[in-house]
Amino acid sequence: MAKRTCVMHLHLWLETEKGLFFGPGRAELLDLIERFGSLRKAAEELGMSYRAAWGKIKKTEEVLGFKLIDKAGSYKEGYRLTDTGRAMRKKFTQWRRDVEEYALKEAREIFTCDVIMCKEESHSRVKVDK
Repeated sequence: MAKRTCVMHLHLWLETEKGLFFGPGRAELLDLIERFGSLRKAAEELGMSYRAAWGKIKKTEEVLGFKLIDKAGSYKEGYRLTDTGRAMRKKFTQWRRDVEEYALKEAREIFTCDVIMCKEESHSRVKVDK
């Protein structure tokens, strides 16, 4: 009998009583702001409005207590990540990767199926091959 394949789903974010502290959606938004140098282009890439993206950034900055992005000069130059925004994104991404790797290793030891990881990319689930 062939071994079954199980797909592991893992949702990982942090909240406080004020709201979302940090999560994969914010990390992805910051990645795209850094790539494009534009909050508008980052929002478009994620299929959300500029206003929604701006609101998410501002709410998270309020909860964190520091700025994630700054204007990159003039209005036309867009936005860039602050040093603390870049560090937060990097640390969260590494922490998430570490948790996923640990969870996958443990699941493979515990369960009698071939466990693979389901990655969340752009808020959709994409099955990752072995």
